[in-house]
Amino acid sequence: MAVKPKKKLKIIAGVIIFLTLPSLLFFGFLYFKYNEELPTGAQGEQADALAYKMLDALDYQAYKTTNYIEWTFKRRHHYEWDKANNTCNVFWKANKVVLNLNDYSKSKVYIHSFKNESDMAQELIEKAITYFNNDSFWLVAPYKVFDKGVERRLIKTSNNRDALLVTYTSGGSTPGDSYLWLLDNNGKPTAFKMWTSLLPIDGLEASWSDWTTTESGAQLPTFHKLMVLGLEIDGVKGTK
Repeated sequence: MAVKPKKKLKIIAGVIIFLTLPSLLFFGFLYFKYNEELPTGAQGEQADALAYKMLDALDYQAYKTTNYIEWTFKRRHHYEWDKANNTCNVFWKANKVVLNLNDYSKSKVYIHSFKNESDMAQELIEKAITYFNNDSFWLVAPYKVFDKGVERRLIKTSNNRDALLVTYTSGGSTPGDSYLWLLDNNGKPTAFKMWTSLLPIDGLEASWSDWTTTESGAQLPTFHKLMVLGLEIDGVKGTK
């Protein structure tokens, strides 16, 4: 016996509700539990002093003199970053993009080790730029607090501790994002909260606690915990 169109629509609607309702309820729970308004604070000497304290705790000079950094993000994207010459080899799947971070138009693309200059090459360059901007941020974000276009504000947390709110007004793939750095007594980051265009919930917290000291002396993270998710950063190397 054939199913009538009206009954078929009811079945389809029921399946959609069955599949989506738990997800909507779960998102609603997370939203009301974790969503926070962007805090407000004062710019100026106190905020900058806290930013310098964080850099001192991480030995910024060692990072500054690190000329080469290598890492793999989430076992998907591998990077060989020549900081001295501002280039980076970005690897994923069968692709290799030699990013020229001074002039993206001078970047080169290889697929299965063969140089590619087709229309696809530009798409892969743009993808590599997005990957690099995101994945390098999860590695070196604390060192970027005095980058051009960055605003710093001193925030008092609910337990009356000093925290550093950093807003990127330009640059990167998502300008306008803000991050609230939570610090230990020495000024070393333990976590940050995020207000970004890519996340549907404002104020989500990610850990910055699994640090390694590279050969060059730079301190870099190897893992971040974001709610129940883990962001792995493997093979971290840094040399002068």
